[in-house]
Amino acid sequence: MSGCSAGSGAAPCRFAHYFVICGIDTETGLEPDELAALYQWLEADRQGKDPDTAATGENFEQSPLKRTFKSKVLARYPENVEWNPFDQDAVNMLCMPKGLSFRTQTDRRDPQFHSFIITKEDGSRTYGFVHTFYEEVTSPQICSAMQTLYQMHNAEHASANPPTSSSSSSSSSSSSMDSLAGSLEEADSPTSSSTSLLSCKAGGYDSSRDTLYVSKALCLITPMPFMHASRRFLSQLHRAVTAATAPPLPLESYVYNILYEVPLPAPGRSLKFHGVYEPIVCQRPGLGELPLADFSLAEAFSLLGLENLIQVFTCTLLEMQILLYSQDYQRLMTVAEGITTLLFPFQWQHVYVPILPASLLHFLDAPVPYLMGLQSKEGTDRSKLELPQEANLCFVDIDNHYIELPEDFPHLPNKTEFIQELSEVLLRFGISPNTGAPPRTRSCPGSTPGSTPSTPGRERKTVALRQLEDDGRNGNLAGEELAVLELLQENATLERLQALTKRTGVTVARMETLRAKVKAQSAECQGGLTAAEEDELKNAKLNIQLREVFASRFTTMFADYEAFVIQSAPDLESWLTNREQMHNFDKASFLSDQPEPYLPFLSHFIETQMFATFIDNKIMSQWEEKEPLLRVFDARIDKARLYNVQRAPSLRSSIYQRCSILKESAQAIEQRLMKIDHTAIHPHLLDMKIGQGKYEQGFFPKLQADVLNTGPTNNKWSHRSATAQRRKDRHRQQTEHLSLDNDLKEKYMQEARSLGKNLRQPKLSDLSPAVIAQTNWKFVEGLLKECRMKTKRMLVEKMGWEAVELGHGEANITGLEENTLIASLCDLLERIWSHGLQVKQGKSALWSHLLHYQAREERLLEQQQAESPVSHVPERRKSDCSIAMPSLRVSLIQDMRHIQSMSEIKTDVGRARAWIRLSLEKKVLSQHLKQLLSRQALTKNLYKRYAFLRCEEEKEQFLFHLLSLNAVDYFCFTSVFTTIMIPYRVVIIPIKKLSNAMTTSNPWVCVSGELGDSGIMQIPKNVLEITFDCQNLGKLTTVQLGHDNAGLLAKWLVDCVMVRNEITGHTYRFPCGRWLGKGIDDGSLERVLIGELVMSSGEEDSGRGCRTPPLQRSPSQTRRISITSLSGRGCKPTSAQIQEAIGEAVNNIIKHFHKPEKERGSLTVLLCGESSLVAALEQFFHHGFKSSRLFQKTVFVWDFVEKAVVYMESADQMGDLQETAEPLGMTCQSLCHYVNAINSTPRNIGKDGKFQLLVCLGARDRLLPQWLPLLVECPVIQQMYEDMALLRDRTTVNALIGVLETLHDFPITLEASLIKCIDL
Repeated sequence: MSGCSAGSGAAPCRFAHYFVICGIDTETGLEPDELAALYQWLEADRQGKDPDTAATGENFEQSPLKRTFKSKVLARYPENVEWNPFDQDAVNMLCMPKGLSFRTQTDRRDPQFHSFIITKEDGSRTYGFVHTFYEEVTSPQICSAMQTLYQMHNAEHASANPPTSSSSSSSSSSSSMDSLAGSLEEADSPTSSSTSLLSCKAGGYDSSRDTLYVSKALCLITPMPFMHASRRFLSQLHRAVTAATAPPLPLESYVYNILYEVPLPAPGRSLKFHGVYEPIVCQRPGLGELPLADFSLAEAFSLLGLENLIQVFTCTLLEMQILLYSQDYQRLMTVAEGITTLLFPFQWQHVYVPILPASLLHFLDAPVPYLMGLQSKEGTDRSKLELPQEANLCFVDIDNHYIELPEDFPHLPNKTEFIQELSEVLLRFGISPNTGAPPRTRSCPGSTPGSTPSTPGRERKTVALRQLEDDGRNGNLAGEELAVLELLQENATLERLQALTKRTGVTVARMETLRAKVKAQSAECQGGLTAAEEDELKNAKLNIQLREVFASRFTTMFADYEAFVIQSAPDLESWLTNREQMHNFDKASFLSDQPEPYLPFLSHFIETQMFATFIDNKIMSQWEEKEPLLRVFDARIDKARLYNVQRAPSLRSSIYQRCSILKESAQAIEQRLMKIDHTAIHPHLLDMKIGQGKYEQGFFPKLQADVLNTGPTNNKWSHRSATAQRRKDRHRQQTEHLSLDNDLKEKYMQEARSLGKNLRQPKLSDLSPAVIAQTNWKFVEGLLKECRMKTKRMLVEKMGWEAVELGHGEANITGLEENTLIASLCDLLERIWSHGLQVKQGKSALWSHLLHYQAREERLLEQQQAESPVSHVPERRKSDCSIAMPSLRVSLIQDMRHIQSMSEIKTDVGRARAWIRLSLEKKVLSQHLKQLLSRQALTKNLYKRYAFLRCEEEKEQFLFHLLSLNAVDYFCFTSVFTTIMIPYRVVIIPIKKLSNAMTTSNPWVCVSGELGDSGIMQIPKNVLEITFDCQNLGKLTTVQLGHDNAGLLAKWLVDCVMVRNEITGHTYRFPCGRWLGKGIDDGSLERVLIGELVMSSGEEDSGRGCRTPPLQRSPSQTRRISITSLSGRGCKPTSAQIQEAIGEAVNNIIKHFHKPEKERGSLTVLLCGESSLVAALEQFFHHGFKSSRLFQKTVFVWDFVEKAVVYMESADQMGDLQETAEPLGMTCQSLCHYVNAINSTPRNIGKDGKFQLLVCLGARDRLLPQWLPLLVECPVIQQMYEDMALLRDRTTVNALIGVLETLHDFPITLEASLIKCIDL
């Protein structure tokens, strides 16, 4: 990861590439920071003022010592390195992210250390390590300039207002960037309030009285993150400048030595080189080990606490936006690098800026995942920090040890056991895992971070961390001079000395030489490691053990990932060309193989860019060298497989597996550090002019450029690496001719890896408004591409599932995965609505826009009503002769009101997501958003001119992509909000030609769905339409309709019942086509009707061809009438068709049970619907049935069953059945028992209803195949069936029994509405 390329020979193997000095340029004097001016330009642009008239230059409000002044790169050695060109703007900006800072003798001037990282566009990284200290200003021009600034400031201040507040941050503003600017102003110096009051009274700075100091930075730029070694080298260099006596050699010797004579350690080796006073040791992991990571994880865990760090780590894995917040630059780096290090074998693929300079604040507007660090101002309240978008943001306040999490994201699998294992490792090294405040989620509306009590102080195990926690900090100098404290850690004499010096007021800096002597003596006495080295070893061991625990988690979770990688391309070129169209990983099969508790996390994680890149690397490893992280990971999986031969790879268990190699990984590091493999050349006198750069205590000398700009020519290792480089170049030229053009390949690679994430890294150097506009344009293109990819993915997955429903191919989407895709669409819409927002209101930009729209529309409506009062047309009576379902008006505002009335949703982010889900289910998402954006004046008010929503062409394409989602059916609202109350409307449609539209009896209805039923509801007389509120029933399955047979006109012929969910607009039709009444049809007073979802008229108009197949429903009247031969005219099915129908019905039930549980839908439909088991068996029993008699009432199949049962019971009493085999006697009893139970039910179901019930119960209890022979053997069959009837053909009956027996493997459960009041 971190600069592997540097070590692998692609770049010559030097420990450091540049040594840089930044500070004040005495030639140009005091210049206000131009980046601050650019920032003002951006602010003016954001507020809609003319940017060019915005005040540039100095801010007289602020005291001059607190203003930002431009720093410069004063010197760099060498001038340039060809394999790593020097980026002057970026280095200057990151060495001094806040420009220069001034102090007087009354302020604290402790040196500070911080590190930074520069990520190039190809993803490679360079590390910078910075030691900042204060140097006395000797230039009289600068002192007098500061004096003048103070006089102007005081005059301005006195005339403007009585001295209440001197800082501009007091003028609070609702604007997001203003408050950011406020919180990012130059942080106050950490003096106590009394000192600052004194200096205020004294007028701040007076050149005759005060000494002025200015910050200066020494920086080492290296290809790999050797943080500890670089820190120690720089602090020794600074000590040499402040010491009372000159260093042993000129400073040039040490700088030259680290630039040209210290090599990078070889993989798996350690290296010792020499600083000014002491040797420095560093080590590099071997090729099979985890890559180098030198930032202290102990510190990251102590700062955040274990629980919080795991939560932030999970957000990082799921690629959310992560903003770190601290006064200390080094803390920002420690946490950012710590978290990204733990991602092994995955790599963060998005914007990564651990230290965000003030001039790049507009990057917080980026509508892409990012990991950024923001410096906070001392004493700033988090609640004042308004961020452009927070719907998907994980906010990490490092200094206050607390985090704010996005709403509802899945937890890491086995989180509790994982945390337990990590705490054990931390405790072994004496670190308490319980630091940090409990995380805050955005779900509770009242939790403003300012309102919570501060976290109680934690016990710190070491002096170092205690000091680190309560140190004061100035805005420019991040980090902490730990070198001093490291000395004190295990030495009682020194601790006493330190206490003494504090009491006597002597500054600790003056004791450096004494400390060095004491330390050297103690090291000699022990003959072993110094305290600092001990500490470093302990740190390295803890780091590697924590990382091993994380790596082991991924090794067990993804042990079988290789089996699911789809290798479809014949060669690299064709793979790169078709990368976007290809499926590289079989997600559905992978998920179906995982333990249930892992699924919520894994289904999200396998959709991330880091996982996609990991799989891409795996596929490309067939054609090129394996990516280093992948090589290490694969080797670990192979090793784990050898150990666990007995484990079946597909049967994953969710039992937690602990890391087994903690000891050996720590030993490897200890061996390297105890036994040094290589010692670099000692620093030595250089061939340079004597007398230049004369030693002057407290001032860093001007180094001689001529000796530092060129390295040695005879150095054996640099020569070796140069030949290796030449060999590599030759090899590359040969391969270029063989493979495809390298530039083209790089372009493909970039595109393949970015996939909609065009912007990997902000450029830190050129920050003209044109570049910013270009960056924003990239964001817009990236968002559009992401939208295209997401909608396409959703369609392909959903239609893939529907194709399976229709009998094509394999299913590869689960309800879980569908939910993940919809959640990521919600996240994308939030990011689009947050891009280029003028003023942020609330956590959800989309909901805020909707509320603005709602307020505006409601105002317009009130005005219209006031101007022209409408005369209301009387509403049509419900019993009107042309009864039908009234149409439901599509209204964006109405949908919002539905969401607003849901008390279950507490936050704006939640409301926005619910609204998106509802619109998606109603197929109006594109339409609603188009309507929302049609109010252009509103969009202009809310968004800056570069925002995505103000790019007309992209906006049109975006709405078009969303429109394509109307081609499929989603139930993403109904299935998620299962506890809400929903209004339903029921309309009963009678057949008027053949009966009364009304009945004198008292009708009732009961609606059932997958989630429950409404209970029986009485329908008022002469009313055919009712509405009722009821807890969400889910997808509707059945309606029970009946009446009490009262009055003269008690017979009722119903065509169908229509039921509509008034929120989602889903309308279900429940066909009936039968009579309800005694003495007519089959004498039924109640019927169970099976529903089908009806296409809304809007959809039919637009004629969208591809849609979900309809659910099956209750048998239509034509079939019923033809079966009962009421008309005798219906064409009867042939015996072959009947047998085919039975096979098909049984097949459908078996398929139902083979689907994932969440996808099965309604079994009732398959048992009692149109082409169901009951319908097919009815046809079978009707074949050759002597049902219609002239002048006699119709005979039903149930009549035959009843007669057969009567015969069996009488035969049983006469003892005829005693001789039969025992099981047969039992079966006979069971059939009689079931039929009698159905007959004695208090429900008024007709004969066909009773037969349906018998079939359902027989299928449930696996009795149907046993009952059939009894009915066939019964003599009653000869009276009621003709000779050619299927029921009298033994072969056919045996075949039917065989088919029905296949259902015995499945647990058939019956819906409550079918078996109500049946006591079995």
